[in-house]
Amino acid sequence: MRTCTWAGVAVRGMGLIAGSPRSGEVPSGQELLDRIKTNIQNWEDLGLTDLLIPQRWWGTGEEIEGSSFDCLAMTTFLGAHTKTLNLITAIHPGFFSPTAITKWGTTMDRLTNGRWSINVTSGWHMEEFDMFGVDKLDHDTRYKRTAEFVEVLRGAWENEAFDYDGEYYQTDNLRLEPRPITDIEVFQGGQSDAAINLASQHSDWMFLNGGTPERIEEIVTKVRKACESTGRTVRFGMYSIPICRDTDEEAWDVIDNMLARVDKSLVEKRKQRTSGAQGMWDSDDPLSSIDSNEGYAARLIGSPDTILERIDLYKSLGIDMLHLGLGDEKFKKDVFPLLATL
Repeated sequence: MRTCTWAGVAVRGMGLIAGSPRSGEVPSGQELLDRIKTNIQNWEDLGLTDLLIPQRWWGTGEEIEGSSFDCLAMTTFLGAHTKTLNLITAIHPGFFSPTAITKWGTTMDRLTNGRWSINVTSGWHMEEFDMFGVDKLDHDTRYKRTAEFVEVLRGAWENEAFDYDGEYYQTDNLRLEPRPITDIEVFQGGQSDAAINLASQHSDWMFLNGGTPERIEEIVTKVRKACESTGRTVRFGMYSIPICRDTDEEAWDVIDNMLARVDKSLVEKRKQRTSGAQGMWDSDDPLSSIDSNEGYAARLIGSPDTILERIDLYKSLGIDMLHLGLGDEKFKKDVFPLLATL
């Protein structure tokens, strides 16, 4: 079981729960560098395998997550100060040229000795697209643009010289020097039919929002069915925020307290804000309303034994990576060290 967490480069988290602590002044200079390096050391000491660097150039920090520092700059810094973590950079096609990312990516591949991967995110935050002057297209067309982006990326990665004439991207005798040293690993998000089609043709991994075993199994089954015609294999990561206590009752008391403090007006605003997505954030599960990516809806909630049984169930359904919120100290102490054995 691979394990992943956010890179901690967001300016602030969400405010869906009334009374939640909010970040103060945005750090800079040595304070910022020290904070990131401390996080890195903690994650590598813990045994985390992967780190996801988001591309959220603007967010409210209320109904959705807050703005992040730039994904490319932060990945470069993280590459220089990590030894074991695989770095997965979220990239929105439309915001970046695939040819530029191939050059930057092959550089990261060599700087990290093969510890760099890409998470292509077709996007749903339409106000952010408008803000940065990006053609947002309709939902399914954004996935077609992403497919071309990956085709250029893989084509340049795998060929000494590469030509491409697509609807959104073109290259003429594209050459990368120096060449990459490892195969590229492509992650993606999304749970819609368009996302499933993209995965079956182009991606190695899908990041899924948290959900019940029934919901997760349904998505995994659809992807595997789609892969029957392409002959490809897709693996799955799932987002979860664990709550670990000595007993299940104690853990659920924490959840009940959080549910009682959810700001329902912000939940409604989030539904409007994420209307550009399909297949995500459409659950009526009350636990999906507590955080940005439905992490509590996976229900890694309870005693260590309960959580391990739950993880084992998700593993049996095809989850090979847990994308975790790592704020729970008991989970990190009593459960996390056992994940490598699953």
